[in-house]
Amino acid sequence: MGFIARLREDLEAARSHDPAARGHVENFLAYSGLHAIWVHRLTHRMWANPKLRLPARLLSQAARFLTGIEIHPGATIGRRFFIDHGMGVVIGETAEIGEDVMIYHGVTLGGRSLAKVKRHPTIGDRVVIGAGAKVLGPVVIGADSAIGANAVVVKDAPPESIITGIPATFRHRDPQKETKPAVDPAEYIDPAMWI
Repeated sequence: MGFIARLREDLEAARSHDPAARGHVENFLAYSGLHAIWVHRLTHRMWANPKLRLPARLLSQAARFLTGIEIHPGATIGRRFFIDHGMGVVIGETAEIGEDVMIYHGVTLGGRSLAKVKRHPTIGDRVVIGAGAKVLGPVVIGADSAIGANAVVVKDAPPESIITGIPATFRHRDPQKETKPAVDPAEYIDPAMWI
């Protein structure tokens, strides 16, 4: 896919995920999540060349300074990834993110180990991660899942899960009742937190 086609795809993804997105020009100029993704694509290509790793890290840090979003150049990110609001997002080096994933501000895809191994999460396609959620370690989140705001996820979850709580637990979505990919805010409520 060419540069212009990918740019258009990203702009369309922003419009499909954010009802406040009014047009491509505004999104192009004002959406820090898009800016962070665009810089990441460049730094990720640079990261593949060992001689360009330092420049890749420096460029990613400049993007962090400008956007408030830190994405390590080593992270692997699929198409149509969208970060809404974005401030405080951290995505670690060995994180793998599928296609059509959406995350909100304050999300961390972080590690729990100092060993030089796969230490960050793998996020399946069409996953939504709520504001402030922390997904830690080499966990695998199945496709079509939703992680609630402020959840702390340290265990794998199968596809089509709703994941909430501290530490997070999951339940399966009911495909008969849920026909749209967006997450209903009511799903974020963890009854145990109100007791």
